[in-house]
Amino acid sequence: MTHPVVAAIRAELAAAGDPERAIAQQAYMKSAMPYRGITAPLLKAILRPVLADPDHRITQRRQWEQAVRELWDGATHREERYAATALTGHRSYRGWQDPETIPLYEHLVVTGAWWDHVDEVASNRIGPILLSHKAEVTPTIEQWIEHEDLWLRRTSIICQLTFKERTDLGLLRAAIEPNLEDPSFWIRKAIGWALRQHARTDADWVRATVAEYDGRLSGLSRREALKHLQP
Repeated sequence: MTHPVVAAIRAELAAAGDPERAIAQQAYMKSAMPYRGITAPLLKAILRPVLADPDHRITQRRQWEQAVRELWDGATHREERYAATALTGHRSYRGWQDPETIPLYEHLVVTGAWWDHVDEVASNRIGPILLSHKAEVTPTIEQWIEHEDLWLRRTSIICQLTFKERTDLGLLRAAIEPNLEDPSFWIRKAIGWALRQHARTDADWVRATVAEYDGRLSGLSRREALKHLQP
């Protein structure tokens, strides 16, 4: 049986579509799954009252995860997956942001398999859980570092983007180093992004790390890492 919040989200998204915009969005994102043609601000506006509606409130963790998976796995349009990600992060379900939820997020990363899904889940869902439950979650991140799945490797590199001075530099280096020779644009971009972000907190560490990696660091990663630093 479809959960009421899933049915409500699907109905609202279907009613708000813009077919012309949908074509452009799908082409821009190189997405096999079609779009409804809903902009990001409009999507937030649509979801806000639906997710806040007491009649749609989920009170059991298992039902919440089932609703997320139903919306995600049964999606016919990409906005439904964006909505599933929004459902995971709604304030009503903040208490379930713990290591037990990591398998759900791993599923979203592996099946999402594109930057728009993966980056949000990696930095704004998995990251905060890692920060709050370091001992429990770090072993999982370490398993992803050399995983056969590209997007889990990317997640291991960028999951600390919001950590600032709380960044585990050992874990960051551990995620970067085995992937330095990876030819994938998405991995090279992730390495540069993670270093660039940490440069806001410790520019000297990033400069020294870039110098240490020297020829092993791709041009893309180097440019990204040093993008906002003075020579």
